[in-house]
Amino acid sequence: MSRKIVIAIAAMEESHRARIAAAAKKHGYEALFFDSDQSALPALTDAEIVFGQSAALAKNSPRLRWLCTPSAGVDQFIGEGVFASTDAVLTNSSGAYGVTIAEHVVMVTLEMLRRQMDYSAIVSRREWVRDLPVRSIKNSRITLMGTGDIGQETAARLRAFGPASLTGINRNGRNPQGLYDRILRQEEMDAALPKTDILILSLPATKETFRLLNASRLALLPDQALIVNVGRGSVIDQKALEGELRRGRLTAALDVFEQEPIPPQDSLWDCPHLLIMPHVAGNMTLPYTKERIVDLFLEDFENFCAGRPLLRRVDLTVGY
Repeated sequence: MSRKIVIAIAAMEESHRARIAAAAKKHGYEALFFDSDQSALPALTDAEIVFGQSAALAKNSPRLRWLCTPSAGVDQFIGEGVFASTDAVLTNSSGAYGVTIAEHVVMVTLEMLRRQMDYSAIVSRREWVRDLPVRSIKNSRITLMGTGDIGQETAARLRAFGPASLTGINRNGRNPQGLYDRILRQEEMDAALPKTDILILSLPATKETFRLLNASRLALLPDQALIVNVGRGSVIDQKALEGELRRGRLTAALDVFEQEPIPPQDSLWDCPHLLIMPHVAGNMTLPYTKERIVDLFLEDFENFCAGRPLLRRVDLTVGY
């Protein structure tokens, strides 16, 4: 009897399903596809592998050995009682989102530097103003907190705009691909913030990153610094940031927030100097991203069937 793989990803296309089904059949598995977590629930009772991003899938799979989430972030799977099976391992899809998120970072950074928010307001009033001072990525001092796939893809694109100072901040002190002018460890970030014109955050949600950018660290940033957050909203003290934005000292482009969706009555909606995006930087909406997610899953599926270590296994004790 075939063993089961349950795939619950609405964005999965027919070509992706065909690739997964063929790989499953090759190794004696049956691939079952569902467009929602709810519709997948009856098939989870004897599923050995699950490919999906909801904690409900983990909680309802008592025979689970491996869950692969199509997301890079895994905070929904952290905590007691998330997995019904104590034998289950978790992998993510880190490495699939760097391209789309890096392009988003470049887009919003240019919007802020080129005063697009201000010009949109001017045009909405049917006014004709052409002389707002603008800034450039070139010669900017840029600090990237997080030097993984997203940080590396972003750094490579920022390099194309001409000379800029790129500082990477991570936990291990390594300079991946030599993309950065210097690397600082996380405990050294306070020294970098006063010399930062553009701060880019691509950090996961962990105990160590919770409100890492607090009020005192926000105060270290120079006047008119820009902040881009494409990691997790919990990394920034949102109220403290809002205060800085309302004072006009900083400008920010946020794709992630402490609470999502942002409540309709939240004061953040009308906060000046803030570009709000509804957590779309890393969506499964770019065809390349979806193709890459399937590539990574099938790569680790081959490893799983051969008894080799899974390449993107998550350490649930640290959250990535």
